[in-house]
Amino acid sequence: MRSFLYQMLPVRVVFGAGTLAQLAAEVERLGAKRVLMLSTPGRAEMVRAAAKGLPLAGMFDEAAMHTPLELVEKARSRAKELGADCCVAVGGGSTIGFAKAIAVSAGLPVIAVPTTYSGSEMTTLWGVSEGGVKKTGRDPRVAPKTVIYDPEVTLGLPAATSAVSGMNAIAHCVEALYAHDGNPVVSLIAEEGIRALAGALPRVVSNGADREARSEALYGAWLAGMSIATTSVALHHKLCHVLGGLGLPHAETHSIVLPHAMHYNAQAAHEAMGRVARAIGAVDAAAGLWDIQQALGIPMRLSDIGLAEKDLERAARLAVEAPYPNPRKVEYAPVLELLRSAWQGRRP
Repeated sequence: MRSFLYQMLPVRVVFGAGTLAQLAAEVERLGAKRVLMLSTPGRAEMVRAAAKGLPLAGMFDEAAMHTPLELVEKARSRAKELGADCCVAVGGGSTIGFAKAIAVSAGLPVIAVPTTYSGSEMTTLWGVSEGGVKKTGRDPRVAPKTVIYDPEVTLGLPAATSAVSGMNAIAHCVEALYAHDGNPVVSLIAEEGIRALAGALPRVVSNGADREARSEALYGAWLAGMSIATTSVALHHKLCHVLGGLGLPHAETHSIVLPHAMHYNAQAAHEAMGRVARAIGAVDAAAGLWDIQQALGIPMRLSDIGLAEKDLERAARLAVEAPYPNPRKVEYAPVLELLRSAWQGRRP
């Protein structure tokens, strides 16, 4: 008999083309009077334009991948100096991660405007990196009060970035399907998210101006965030956090590791792999997803994105020392083999 716990997060979602224009109304709805805008350096100009009409206290445009602690502390100081009462993050998972890091220490409400497909805007997950280690946690305070999904702001996202960002979102869905604390609602959401992303990403990569494809990909990203928001992550995310601490790029790492982590868990998670295979129209879930990635033209080997072979054993040890709950027992030798396959880019 089924037994599960399901809890919804109180996040307001505004979805549709042109919805960025509703940002001022959403800020007003929260009663905010001194807004801190967050972005990466490359998004600063676009974010300044989006800030028109807001009660702007100031900007922090130094958000960086893996939320390095020294920059997080700088952002927190900036928010305090300005007397900010709200953070608006316009960008991908890195920028939204900075808003979460401020929220977890200062309790400021967050409005997120995702420009990629990571899905992190829908979760209570947060993390910072220091000394080659990425520390993560969950806290309800970091969940944005409002998320504005506007496909128009993703039109400039390069094909390669779109592809790996979307694969990062698919990883959230996959792990939610075999999470030890999953439930039927999340499984439905996760399977639909995989279907939407797997169908949209090839169209986005072939024609970045395809608004329908962009909208479908963003829809899938929302579902991916929803799927991981109330469930735990497993071996795949543990490995990616370890590799991120070693300096590897976030989305590319998730993309490369995912099929290999799925193959590792396949025999212990039959139902989940069946759902993935159905969503992508494949016989074998791990191999089918690997084939989709190859067709998208994204990096397929950890060696391609900067991981030295000598670091494989260290990464495997770190993953085994403090493993997340996982369908299959997490053991050093098979985890090392998983990483070696991902380093070499072998088809599962």
